[in-house]
Amino acid sequence: MKLHELHSKVGSRQKRNRVGRGMASGNGKTSGRGHKGQGQRSGSKIRPGFEGGQMPLFQRVPKRGFTNIHRTEYTVVNLETLNRFEEGTEVTPELLLETGTVSKVKAGVKILGKGNIDRKLTVKAHKFSASAKEAIEAAGGQTEVI
Repeated sequence: MKLHELHSKVGSRQKRNRVGRGMASGNGKTSGRGHKGQGQRSGSKIRPGFEGGQMPLFQRVPKRGFTNIHRTEYTVVNLETLNRFEEGTEVTPELLLETGTVSKVKAGVKILGKGNIDRKLTVKAHKFSASAKEAIEAAGGQTEVI
């Protein structure tokens, strides 16, 4: 393939619709806005969710539950993920970020007990589940809360 052979996919580049350019264009006179009504004049905007005075859907549906704005959300790492590190490695949140094991550390890192671990590692994290702590220590490793 050469540069002069490149062309866009059919239908990917649509021509801009020029309104108000005569009746032959198909969008002359009222420019596709119709006769009378709320959206006829310039500058008219209807906010998202507005249903013409009817009670909007988001207000009609029942509200349930509660969202705690002070909730601390931890980045979760499972035991099976820690098997990628070599024996005797000190696993820290910084190391997890560097190696791409986690994309970002939220309020901290929590180690969960999914899977099993077969190496001796020193794991430093903000929180551990009981099963994860047990499994790491059973494998001969150490856990340390930061």
